[in-house]
Amino acid sequence: MPDMTGPEPFELFALKYARHSGRKANDNFIGGDLHEAGSDLFYYVWVARRSDKLFVIDTGFGPEAAKQRGRELNCIPVEALTRLGIAAVDVDQVILTHLHYDHAGTLGHFPKACFHVQAKEAAYSTGPCMCHSFLQHPFDVEDIVNFVRLNFAGRIAFHDETTELADGLTLHRTGGHSGGLQVVRVWTRRGWVVIASDATHLYANYRNNLAFPAVYHVGELLDGYRTIRRLADSDDHIIPGHDPMVMRLYPAPSPALEGIAVRLDVPPRES
Repeated sequence: MPDMTGPEPFELFALKYARHSGRKANDNFIGGDLHEAGSDLFYYVWVARRSDKLFVIDTGFGPEAAKQRGRELNCIPVEALTRLGIAAVDVDQVILTHLHYDHAGTLGHFPKACFHVQAKEAAYSTGPCMCHSFLQHPFDVEDIVNFVRLNFAGRIAFHDETTELADGLTLHRTGGHSGGLQVVRVWTRRGWVVIASDATHLYANYRNNLAFPAVYHVGELLDGYRTIRRLADSDDHIIPGHDPMVMRLYPAPSPALEGIAVRLDVPPRES
């Protein structure tokens, strides 16, 4: 049991807004069999909430990106937030784990927010690496242009490696998948939970030491698996960025949110 003499624990939620089906094993693992079926990807945004703080983690993508990239959009992320009683227009703190299209689209839906990002991610997504089409592909140029505009408006907070944003919530750069990818460590009533985002797309990536094919630095990606294990209280406290199992392992906050949101501040139904 966590020590409740510490900071007030956060409620923690995953909200599913899209999916990608028909994948092969080699779409999810470097060296995977192209003839073998692979797991679907679910697309999430996350929320950490307590009496004095509210953080939205990532902003997802909208209809245009879904159409261009062949993703099934269940709802835009702000609609999912509304179902949880959160109005995006009132959100003032958004953590961007990285700037790929599925994590940093719809920035304009959060007109009051300060966006927290690693300085290395901003440098990576606007620098020489973007001369390479393979590294460009996970980014949407309009998202990056919007990000630059927000920076000129004074609404970007840059971080260097590790930052405590609040008692019980810290940011940690792992890199690997993207130049400045960061994970979020959150204190909850069940202890320290790590929103790993794309530090591990699926449970199988970090549990089997398998790299996801969309990668900037394979060595950093694999080292990141050790980092998320060190930061989390156990493997059951690591939340991957795209695994459909998250929706099966964790309970919905209410019957009305079945299939839309799950609570991550309670233990999973099974390991």
